[in-house]
Amino acid sequence: MPSERFKKGWEKLKEIDGETGEKVIENLKDISPDLGVYIIEYAFGDIYSRDGLDLKSKEIAVFAALTAMANARPQLKVHLNGALNTGSSVSEIKEVILQMSVYSGFPGSINAMNALREVLTERQKQGIKDEDGKTASKINKISRLESGEKELSKLDDLQVGKLKYAYNDFSPDLAKFILEYAYGDIFSRDNLEYRYRQIATISALTVLGNAQTQLKFHINAGLNIGLTDTEIKEIMLLMTIYSGFPSAINGTNVLKEVLSERSKNSK
Repeated sequence: MPSERFKKGWEKLKEIDGETGEKVIENLKDISPDLGVYIIEYAFGDIYSRDGLDLKSKEIAVFAALTAMANARPQLKVHLNGALNTGSSVSEIKEVILQMSVYSGFPGSINAMNALREVLTERQKQGIKDEDGKTASKINKISRLESGEKELSKLDDLQVGKLKYAYNDFSPDLAKFILEYAYGDIFSRDNLEYRYRQIATISALTVLGNAQTQLKFHINAGLNIGLTDTEIKEIMLLMTIYSGFPSAINGTNVLKEVLSERSKNSK
């Protein structure tokens, strides 16, 4: 008989991924039914069923992470479906994928955008009409560099100075391109809430596992723009499913360090 965890997980899987997720489990039956059971019980019964982070935010975190990892295209398509099913618009999904070019490069974003095209085509054939959402406004910006400085300062008002201090003598072009592209071009776009930008970035940097300094900055930034420590802890638990416990442990340790420093600085 299915366990209570399995039953709870199966219902959550259907809520998020519908038939797409069920096909993944069905395809495992002839080779490793136990893997399918653990996916249902742990991923969806234990983790996805937790409170602390809404389903839309969870799916944004997951498809951002899978885009950054760039090695799990079938699973990415499942969670692009899941993101559409849990309230993300097409524009929001495209924006997260575009943002991942900053953290894991253009190839991963290209592959994810092509996967999204396939998912939307498949859903249209099924008669599903997805919300297009808001497109980015065409704003007459000040210079890209000044725009980037302004956007980065929204996350941490000291970071522009730190960035220039770290690299202006050694690689000023790096500092310039970070400000112009990451923040002037991407973060200045107005069709994705800052909350979702930080959720996507924190999850991507956690699964990449090779950018603890940047993860620390974006955890701080997330807290600065209104994410709670509980929500970030939930992101780390969610990443145990997609990149394993070591990266989630490392990410949680970075969060612990950030919270400790913020507590000391507030006294």
